[in-house]
Amino acid sequence: MGKTVNWGVLGAADFARNFMAPAIHEAQGARLAALATSSPEKAEGFLAFCPDLAVHPTYEALLADPGIDAVYIPLPNHLHVEWTRRALEAGKHVLTEKPIAMRADEIDALIALRDSTGLHASEAYMIVHHPQFQRAKALVQDGAIGTVRHVDAAFTYDNRDAPDNIRNRPETGGGSIPDIGVYTFGSARWVTGAEPDLDTIEARIRRENGVDVYAQVTGRFGTPEGGFTYSSITSMRLFPRQEIVYQGDTGLIRLTAPWNANVFGEARVELHRPGLSVTVDRFPAARHYKLQVEAFGRTVTEGAAWPWSLEQAKGTQALIDRVFAVARPI
Repeated sequence: MGKTVNWGVLGAADFARNFMAPAIHEAQGARLAALATSSPEKAEGFLAFCPDLAVHPTYEALLADPGIDAVYIPLPNHLHVEWTRRALEAGKHVLTEKPIAMRADEIDALIALRDSTGLHASEAYMIVHHPQFQRAKALVQDGAIGTVRHVDAAFTYDNRDAPDNIRNRPETGGGSIPDIGVYTFGSARWVTGAEPDLDTIEARIRRENGVDVYAQVTGRFGTPEGGFTYSSITSMRLFPRQEIVYQGDTGLIRLTAPWNANVFGEARVELHRPGLSVTVDRFPAARHYKLQVEAFGRTVTEGAAWPWSLEQAKGTQALIDRVFAVARPI
């Protein structure tokens, strides 16, 4: 890898402290150099594993730091567009947590700014860096299950006991679809390479306190001649479940811990073929957050290809927008 990328983190979010900041700290070609937070108490959790970390009292101060090359943004959803824009304007490469925007049309300005500055900007869609999804995509493209005819996905957890969590608050862009629908929708798009027919999308949603806590979505991807049907559920009020299945006319691919690999369970790709044949690929050591940081560094320093563009993030957000537009209550 080329030049080391010096990273700054905007905000001392728990997710940043527990997952992304350690990943940056441990990744090859990356250096966790700075954190922006006004809370000394929150900074302590980062300093515990990175004692030489510079702590800036404001986001603006970090963006003004000439020693920072790239910024990771784990702020609440409704702040993603603003601070992605401000980071690009400050001359920093940017990796922003998903969803990068609350509406698809908000991403257009970020695309234009990315192109005019020549900087790298992306949604932190870490799953495309995990070998289980790369394996699933390769199997589909190689025709291992024939023609894909149906995709179904389920991602659920229960956070009803955390009413102050940003996912349970409408003013911070909460809800199961912004939080985890990006995975159930985007996983279908990325692996198959197909786009949803938005006119076919139907949705049923249950809300609490102004956010969706249960969503069932159905529709069709691709064309009627060569596409597939789709169904998914996301929920913040059900027993935890994660699974996505790509079903073809000659086989089936199942991922059993697709989005929280090796936290929810072991990352596995099952290939089911005729005659009760089942081949299983296991990835117990792969860490997608670290792999994401390393891939980002190669893109920034070497011009390496990046698998999840802002345009691709816009495609998923367009589906989310459509789901909310057509949803009926449960």
